[in-house]
Amino acid sequence: MEIVDRFFKPPASSFFLFGPRGTGKSTFVKRQYGDALYIDLLDPERIRFFSARPERLKEIADANPSSAHIVVDEIQRVPEMLTVVHKLMEEKKGVSFVLTGSSARKLKRAGVDLLGGRALLHTLHPFMAGELGNEFNLDQALQYGLLPLVIHAKDPEEVLRSYTALYLREEVQMEGLVRNVGNFSRFLEAISFSHASILNISNVSRECEVERKVVESYVTILEDILLGWRLPVFTRRAKRALVAHPKFYLFDTGVFRALRPRGPLDQPADIEGQALEGLVAQHLRAWAAYSRVKRDLYYWRTRAGVEVDFVVYGTEGLWAIEVKSSSKIHSGDLRGLRAFRDEYPNSKTLLIYRGQDRLVKSGVLCVPCSDFLMGLYPDRSLDKLAML
Repeated sequence: MEIVDRFFKPPASSFFLFGPRGTGKSTFVKRQYGDALYIDLLDPERIRFFSARPERLKEIADANPSSAHIVVDEIQRVPEMLTVVHKLMEEKKGVSFVLTGSSARKLKRAGVDLLGGRALLHTLHPFMAGELGNEFNLDQALQYGLLPLVIHAKDPEEVLRSYTALYLREEVQMEGLVRNVGNFSRFLEAISFSHASILNISNVSRECEVERKVVESYVTILEDILLGWRLPVFTRRAKRALVAHPKFYLFDTGVFRALRPRGPLDQPADIEGQALEGLVAQHLRAWAAYSRVKRDLYYWRTRAGVEVDFVVYGTEGLWAIEVKSSSKIHSGDLRGLRAFRDEYPNSKTLLIYRGQDRLVKSGVLCVPCSDFLMGLYPDRSLDKLAML
């Protein structure tokens, strides 16, 4: 596969570029800043070199005055370097810093303030369908996800298995984030059942036999190392009683598949439904993150159990989106969207499904999943996508 142009557009000023391992951060910065002074902290020797004396970064920068950009890859490996970066930003006004990281956890633990807002925070996500163009295959994406590391692999299934083991060993165990790796491993299996579902900490605690407060800390660790995220409930001007708990998603469908145990009692349709909703979720998340327009993501669910998978709220309007892993649309599939439209008459509604035809049912636009994902560009609103 040829090098893929990413939708993410870096700012002109200094910035952090966070993202889980394998999302292509190093490839992106090397391609974008080919002439930059590049510090690779994935190299154990470089970690030892700068850990012993972080001030060496200033000495190297002073010896390379013509460098307009300084890249520090995986900055969390030596968080003390941020103090030096801060001083250099004060001294070298014409130099921009690009600081990548696959975890904010160690930076937080070190008491680092992420440069006091002097550097913008951005995230690089797995590929979007529109970035891959004709190379995008929905069935493969649902099975293996869209991590560049996996897509470029000859054996994506094996890479995914190794990926989760590597994260557990290097980002969790070696960094000392948890005391009991066995408990955390059981937690990872248990939390995979919560993918694309309302997060019930007590249920997860019971399933993995770990104390509730420990499970809560584990979920926070997953967020800090960028493996998982929570989707809040949309509550603006709510007239109905709504649930309070967020939904939970692993950041990539392939990682969900790798972590999710499968047994004879599992219903394949349930796993397929979780995978499809998760794939749409990671696309919407990247689409919102890469946009220069404010787009906030939520879900909506009443105490009576009426639900909409996603709500997009921002300057471009209010959209309710439902995802169905079926090729046909039934009247009951539109129940949540109709209820949301009754609650918010100015909202627009969209159903994404596995069928082939674009159609309107009961005033709801229904779009095939591949068409929706391929049409989702950061500079394109949902209104424009609806008119394609």
